[in-house]
Amino acid sequence: MIKKSLLALAMLTAGTVAHAQSSVTLYGRIDAGVEYMSGVPNAGYTGSTSRWRAESGDWGTSLWGLKGVEDLGGGNKALFQLEGSFDTMNGNGPPAGGLFNRWATVGLSNDQFGTLLLGRELFIANGVWDFDPFGQSNWSSASLVRGRNWPYSSNNVSYQSPKVAGFDLYGQYSLSNATNWNGNGTTTQGREDGLQLTYTNALFQLRGMYDEIRDPLNGALDNPFTASREYFAGANLFLGQFKLQAVYQASRTSGMTNTPVGSPTTTTQEWGGVTWQATPAAALIAAVYHVNANNGGGNANIFTVGGSYNLTKRTLLDIQIATARNSSTANFGLEANNEGPGGGTSSNYDDNPLYGHSQTGVYAGIQHSF
Repeated sequence: MIKKSLLALAMLTAGTVAHAQSSVTLYGRIDAGVEYMSGVPNAGYTGSTSRWRAESGDWGTSLWGLKGVEDLGGGNKALFQLEGSFDTMNGNGPPAGGLFNRWATVGLSNDQFGTLLLGRELFIANGVWDFDPFGQSNWSSASLVRGRNWPYSSNNVSYQSPKVAGFDLYGQYSLSNATNWNGNGTTTQGREDGLQLTYTNALFQLRGMYDEIRDPLNGALDNPFTASREYFAGANLFLGQFKLQAVYQASRTSGMTNTPVGSPTTTTQEWGGVTWQATPAAALIAAVYHVNANNGGGNANIFTVGGSYNLTKRTLLDIQIATARNSSTANFGLEANNEGPGGGTSSNYDDNPLYGHSQTGVYAGIQHSF
């Protein structure tokens, strides 16, 4: 009887130890606010108007997720992460029924050799985030590349190295899953890949990045905003209460012929900005973003100021004021809309201003993280 009791106690203790070596965390972020914008096209794209709108995600995507880790011993861990976005204003989740549209990964990590993940992730181009003064908010660097730095990546294999002498390496490779390696219309994603190298010390941070997105219809590099090669070089400089940021970025296509004037084959972007952490709770931000598109695509600038105030470590208030200024042949707006005219109906309306026109907006909101 005593032996049976000791055996039961030993099994219970073993189960408790195993449980203590695993953890699952629920996390999320809720963002909401009100925005005003002028220079918005009317439905027929024949003139400009203005609007007020309740908005979710201007300062940062509203999201929720689960992540877990199991200690396998010897510096090895098993990992998973599930994450999806939603609209705070109406409660709707991701489109097309994709519950975990941002992250759905499982993998292994080792303290010495790094982390290997399989599944769906934010695409490597989102590495721009760390070098954008407004953190790729709704009115920032993504607007002038029409969302090129925001995509997700399915069928993905990624590797994150440990940091060695200030350097770390990150790489992604995403299979098209099509009957042609690069993509041929049999699946919804073309082949995607990228490589990112970062150096960080107490005074500054540097990052170089190359990535490639193939057109899922034909595997080509045929649109600088959706299917192209992208080159990125960014710098952060840390000076006490100030952070200075500067970036050069270029999108390139190949094999495009007889392209009509007004449809660019390459774009070049530069931006810079400064963040002043005035107090531990209050930050002020100013930035300028520029894009130049070839083949008659024109050029545009976004000038923006804003800031945030942390009520607590988890809750902040935010505000941003921005204006987009276009050359005569460009129609870039504050938001990251697809290229082409704006306007339309409620089911396909977008805010691209009239060609050569400007657009100005102000947003104020609240964000809570958990």
